[in-house]
Amino acid sequence: MSHRFPIFNPAAFQGRNKKRFYFEGWYFKILNESETSAFAIIPGVAMDEAGNRHAFIQVLDGKNRVSAYHTFDIHAFTAASGIFDIAIADNTFSEKGFHLALPGLHGTLHFSDTVPWPSHWWSPGIMGPFTFVPFMECYHGVVSMDHTVSGCLTVDDEAVDFENGRGYCEKDWGRSFPGAYVWMQSNHFDVPGISVNASVARIPWLGGSFTGFIAGVWIRDHLLQFTTYNGTLLRRLLIAIGCIVLVMENRRYLLKIVVKRDAATALASPIRGFMDGRIEESMTSRMEVTVTDRKSGNVLLQNTGRSAAVEVAGNINEIIRK
Repeated sequence: MSHRFPIFNPAAFQGRNKKRFYFEGWYFKILNESETSAFAIIPGVAMDEAGNRHAFIQVLDGKNRVSAYHTFDIHAFTAASGIFDIAIADNTFSEKGFHLALPGLHGTLHFSDTVPWPSHWWSPGIMGPFTFVPFMECYHGVVSMDHTVSGCLTVDDEAVDFENGRGYCEKDWGRSFPGAYVWMQSNHFDVPGISVNASVARIPWLGGSFTGFIAGVWIRDHLLQFTTYNGTLLRRLLIAIGCIVLVMENRRYLLKIVVKRDAATALASPIRGFMDGRIEESMTSRMEVTVTDRKSGNVLLQNTGRSAAVEVAGNINEIIRK
């Protein structure tokens, strides 16, 4: 079904036949085993309202806190039908890894033991039933909550070994990022096999707006989902310069995340299809995560995620909940 209808495989390219007012980008987060090197690699396409188009690969060096935006002719971008397999010039990307041939950055990384967000015909990926709403400003997908990385990258003529590293991959597509949002992710906990992501955003809707939220906790080979559409409630969201407090609960679980924010780096972000916006991302924050079983009172997870990626953007007063 996914080959004929890409909507059922959110990781695949969704923008076939799009010519204007559209963006689509994939976010690869990679860290080496010692966590001394951390990168976000973001390939994608951008199209403004006038039909100006280009492909891009954005690179964030999270430890050195520098970023680069590489632009390509739109015709350098190709995508397989219905599956996640794209190329931008000599750079290739898929669920199994990527190959980079950029100025100052080249090499090949492979991914294994990937953990995709479950997809069903009635709920394709993390967006759930909102996937089928045709007028959403931005759609979101999680390609892999956690996976093992192997291979090597050459960064400014220095080889960086990623053998036994960790990775995470997600994507966005649509017209613009939300006007206000917070996003956080880590899969570097004291116990292997744990990954947590969470986001809260202001979502335009039928002339108004609402606060939408999504969180996933991958623990012991099981995914706990906290979403707008599965009965989860957003109990608290506080955002300060050095700290974020997020509390969600549903019928079974209570999720509390306390983030200690670190310095961030500027990245390009989409506004009405083109990458004219600016956001800031940290890849060196920490997030304390607690998950409690509401029925038994048992604490299922209480641990701190290192090398956490965190973004806070827009008028956050629109989403804060005290």
